[in-house]
Amino acid sequence: MSQPRLDFYSRHTAIVAKGLLGKKLVRMYEDGSGQPKRLAGIIYETEAYGSKNDPASHAFKGMTSRNSVMFGEVGKAYVYFIYGMHHCMNITARAPSSKAGAVLIRSLLPVEGIDIMIGFCNAKDQLSLANGPGKLTKAMDINRSHNGINLTDRNSALHIEDGIKPKKVISTPRIGISRATEKCWRYMIAKE
Repeated sequence: MSQPRLDFYSRHTAIVAKGLLGKKLVRMYEDGSGQPKRLAGIIYETEAYGSKNDPASHAFKGMTSRNSVMFGEVGKAYVYFIYGMHHCMNITARAPSSKAGAVLIRSLLPVEGIDIMIGFCNAKDQLSLANGPGKLTKAMDINRSHNGINLTDRNSALHIEDGIKPKKVISTPRIGISRATEKCWRYMIAKE
């Protein structure tokens, strides 16, 4: 399976957020059997977060120990803990002229390792398994230990692969923010 190259992530963050729709987020999970298991989902919904141009971004006020990955190389996982209970998974992406940026993965459509994901979440079905940023990290057992992982390396425990080509994409304002609400930087695959 092919995967996006580094230059895919070296574009405006909103362009990358839209381009990630239909790609596959893959987590190689070690269960102690000696054979890693593939947990994977099609990226269904994303949100772009910029830098100094985006008051809703973690990078808006400058670099901190928490957000430093956003200022580093593109194509890396930016994983943070929020509300004292959830991890959120982002991918660093930005144009070369920008200092920072990341794309929040808001939801996935699970396609591989669904039984393992359901076990992590004690979920009853696959429809609601990964339909939110905190739910998808729980389903795929993604946490702060994955922060900074190179998502362009297919040998990495966490990486991106090519998936499907969406027929139609919808753009809306982002969810759960109070600043820069006018930016329509939330993207999702349209239901057919």
